[in-house]
Amino acid sequence: MAKTAQQGDHAAGDNVRVIAITSGKGGVGKTHIAANLAYVLSKMKKKVLVLDADVGLANIDIILGLTPEYNLHHVLSGEKTISEVVVPGPGGIKILPSASGIQEMANLSKGQKLTLLDEMNSMNEDMDFMLIDTAAGIAGNVMYFNMAAKEIIVVVSPEPTSLTDAYALIKVLYNAYDEKRFMVLVNMVKDSDEAGEVYRKLSNATEHFLNVSVEYLGHILHDECVRKAVVQQKALVEIYPYSPVSKCLFTVAKKLCREEPESYEGGSMKFFWKAIVDKDRG
Repeated sequence: MAKTAQQGDHAAGDNVRVIAITSGKGGVGKTHIAANLAYVLSKMKKKVLVLDADVGLANIDIILGLTPEYNLHHVLSGEKTISEVVVPGPGGIKILPSASGIQEMANLSKGQKLTLLDEMNSMNEDMDFMLIDTAAGIAGNVMYFNMAAKEIIVVVSPEPTSLTDAYALIKVLYNAYDEKRFMVLVNMVKDSDEAGEVYRKLSNATEHFLNVSVEYLGHILHDECVRKAVVQQKALVEIYPYSPVSKCLFTVAKKLCREEPESYEGGSMKFFWKAIVDKDRG
């Protein structure tokens, strides 16, 4: 049974919920969801930090129309601290931007992860949620960020390749890293019936072949306003607050806030970074 988020009052940031938003393939709207879900949570009085963990091909700052002067590459090189790199985003959210087009960022070394750990230990950001926009696929960095997070949201679309790649991602995380809990968010559907069918196909596959149950988090409707928001480089919920997509995002955000896993182990963000470093041990 899940417990409500209100049980056991704590200071914001002392028990930050670290949630990875991931996918088996690109093009399913993962980054768009991460940015707008953060915006919605902020409107619900939550303090949110978004980490662009698509290191090497970062783009969350682009879709929000931000032009950060510095990013994680400057932190890893010792030029800047994380606090100097974090930038304000729409609705009061905070963004920790990554680097785009830098090959060395594609596979972070243990030394680089230790640098991030030291930096995060010295960072004094009070947060309720830390959303991690991972890269797509099953590369090393994707696995690290997913396993360091306490919760994982797998974004999937109705495309057959999205389903097969989402299954492959879950399979690797389960077989290689013993991850057993996944939330599924179905994006770009025409209605709730289509979303339910997509979820059932993925759920049946994971239960039959992996003996893993996946939780249905919700769905996001396909809408032309998504493309318009991307073109305008604005958060969709900010410029189209009453759109069907915005309503879907609020429903998902409310579900996340209403319940948190019984096994959830709270901790400040430094524990997230420590978990990443620990994956290199042994």
